[in-house]
Amino acid sequence: MTRVFDTLDDFTSVVGEELGTSSWVTVTQEQIDRFAEATGDRHWIHVDPCRAAHGPFGTTIAHGYLTLSLLAVFAKEIYQVDGLAMNINYGADNIRFRAPVPVGSRLRGTATLTDTTAIRKGTRTTIRFVVEREGGDHPVLVADVLLIMAASPS
Repeated sequence: MTRVFDTLDDFTSVVGEELGTSSWVTVTQEQIDRFAEATGDRHWIHVDPCRAAHGPFGTTIAHGYLTLSLLAVFAKEIYQVDGLAMNINYGADNIRFRAPVPVGSRLRGTATLTDTTAIRKGTRTTIRFVVEREGGDHPVLVADVLLIMAASPS
C-alpha cells in the first residue's frame, strides 16, 4: 500500500523512517532482452539462455542496471508526495550490486528516507533502497537515490 504524504514538509519530517516495502516483481527474459536492446549490452550472460545454462549461474541474469531501474517501479508503489512542483532524479550514491538476479527472480524493494537537505531549488532527499530476491540470502542491490523535490507555490 502506497504511503501518501500531503506535503513535502510531511515527507521530510520522517527522516530515518522506513517508507515501506513494495510487492514482488518478477524479472522476465523479455524484460532482460528489451533492456539489452535499449542499452546495447547484449552479453550472452543476459540474452543467450542456452549458453548461459552452462555459465556460472546456470541461467541468464538481469543486468545490474536493469535491477537499478526497477527502483522507479518500487518507489511509485511505496510512497507518494503530493503538492510537488518538481520531483527529479539527481543521482545515486553507494550503488552496490550484491548478488546476481537470475531470470524468473521475484524482487521487491524497501525504501528508507535517510537524509534531506535544503538547497536553492528545493530539497535534496536521499532514499536508501534495498532490493531483495525472494529466497535470497542477502540483498541483490543497495543504493542511495538522490532526488530534488520542490513544493508547489501556495
